[in-house]
Amino acid sequence: MKKFEYQIISYPMDKKTSLITMQDDLNARGQDGWEVVSVSTSEFAHIGHTAFLKREISGAQEDGT
Repeated sequence: MKKFEYQIISYPMDKKTSLITMQDDLNARGQDGWEVVSVSTSEFAHIGHTAFLKREISGAQEDGT
């Protein structure tokens, strides 16, 4: 059976954070096996975006080894 782990990341949109910054961060996480499953506009992120990611846990990660 496949098993997954999840991350939730908030990206507040302000002068310091742009969509390019968000894209670069998500691309870097993709290189580590993370997949974006959803993105929403979020008041939680002070009118920014919240990304929901998942990646499959391998057998070694499951066992904690």
